[in-house]
Amino acid sequence: MKIIVTDPIARQGIEILKASGLEVEEKPGIPPDELVKIIPDYDAIIVRSATKVTKPVIGAGNKLKVIGRAGVGLDNIDLKAAKDKGIKVLNTPAATSISVAELALGFMFAAARHIADATASMRQGKWEKKKLKGTELFGKTLGIIGLGRIGTELAKRADAMGMNVLIVDPYIKKCAVGEIRTLEQMLPKADYISIHVPLGDETYHMVNKAIFNKMKDGVIFVNASRGGIVDEDALYEACKSGKIGVAAIDVYEKEPLKDSPLYTLPNVIGTPHLGAQTKEGQIRAGIGVAEKVRDALLEKN
Repeated sequence: MKIIVTDPIARQGIEILKASGLEVEEKPGIPPDELVKIIPDYDAIIVRSATKVTKPVIGAGNKLKVIGRAGVGLDNIDLKAAKDKGIKVLNTPAATSISVAELALGFMFAAARHIADATASMRQGKWEKKKLKGTELFGKTLGIIGLGRIGTELAKRADAMGMNVLIVDPYIKKCAVGEIRTLEQMLPKADYISIHVPLGDETYHMVNKAIFNKMKDGVIFVNASRGGIVDEDALYEACKSGKIGVAAIDVYEKEPLKDSPLYTLPNVIGTPHLGAQTKEGQIRAGIGVAEKVRDALLEKN
């Protein structure tokens, strides 16, 4: 059986597949139209976030049995089309949870201590010690929207640092760390807000102008979840007005991001979708997706 891997995964994962007698072809960055042409030859496809496994791709996959996603989000896969054809969709939800949680925490430190501005200032030969006075995370209130694996990991770390953690998640009734609150209760109290929910019809642009207006003035807002969850025009206005003290962004509605007005503002810091991009996280994701795809093809599960 043949597997096509269209986004890079850890070599350990590739070796697991080959050791099982499966034929693996790596074609990172393959154009969508070419993928549609060659997908009929494959029994499985493994992707990360870059490749879009669209309805045309799935429709052309006459032999396709499994779609493997090395990572958490499945918004780059047409789940309905896969379900209609009886194709298994497998991901690795736990593999990069710590990686993303640590990035969100890193954003919080960077915003509190003006790390990006200080670095830029030092590169210019300046010594702006008084201007760049920061704040501590200790004793501040962190609102976490979404208590899945990543939200849970962030909550544990924030609690360990002495932050007050407020959890917003309509699907949970109790939590080991923090206190459960409604969105309306949390928004005006949080000094920091970090969002960790999947992208779907229910969550598309769930953070919008009305939500920003209910936040505390000067809040530090972190999005290392999915870009489409946040209305970027509303985010721009909230940052420009000073309603948001600092916005720290890893994900965007359209990626790769080009010429966004957000990065014309001094109180926006960001990264190019690096949440899962750690050595350890990618090894776990590559091994995890390889094992799941192998077992599904060889009917070991």
